Amino acid sequence: MGRRPAVLVIAGSDSSGGAGIVRDLRVLADLEAHALCAITAVTAQTHGEVVGIHHIPPDLVRAQILTALDTTSLGAIKIGMLGTAATVRAVADALPRNGSIPIVLDPVLLSSSGGVLLDEAGRAEMLARLAPRAAVLTPNVPEAASLCGASPAASPEALMAQARTLLSTGARSVLLKGGHGAGPQAVDLLLASEGAPIWLSSPRMEGQCRGTGCALASAIAAGLAGGASVEAACRAAKQYVLSMLGA
Repeated sequence: MGRRPAVLVIAGSDSSGGAGIVRDLRVLADLEAHALCAITAVTAQTHGEVVGIHHIPPDLVRAQILTALDTTSLGAIKIGMLGTAATVRAVADALPRNGSIPIVLDPVLLSSSGGVLLDEAGRAEMLARLAPRAAVLTPNVPEAASLCGASPAASPEALMAQARTLLSTGARSVLLKGGHGAGPQAVDLLLASEGAPIWLSSPRMEGQCRGTGCALASAIAAGLAGGASVEAACRAAKQYVLSMLGA
């Protein structure tokens, strides 16, 4: 039996278990990937409200990452909630600089209930220091709009324009998730620095489920760690999330 691919998750905890590192670790277990973690923040949440956030000191975040890198050979890194500019800088300083490990960057800006999970200074640092090192950047429609300083995309043309703007940060590919859009199909756009745009469509599911963005990014990381291409990893991750939602 071969060794399971290893993924380092850098993210915050969610006391409700619906999102954050609890969701990430559950996904990686489902996909038979070995998980390591670096916790950036401890949050007190319900499914409808962020009650409190404690940001882990940046030096400790950096130490968690460095010791994880020393523990085993990683196949991928998934980055979720960061919280502050200081944490973004700590993460950027600790990551390998040779680009040998693919990074999935999920730009977690707000909780599902609207709580701010990355401040403005942190967003600027993330775009400047982490996005250029990402193999895949995975914003949803509201996150992409916020990062682009634009209104939420409401057409394929607007999705394409915002994906191109985000690609200009230096990320090697952008998966702009269409789950917050309208219509019977949830359409994601995968745009890479080379090649034609790829549209990934699935039936839109009724209701809401927290943690789908965390799950998708972690599933992509598991795929990349196992040797899949970005396109194959994104397709498989989308199918995983659909199965999680009961499709």
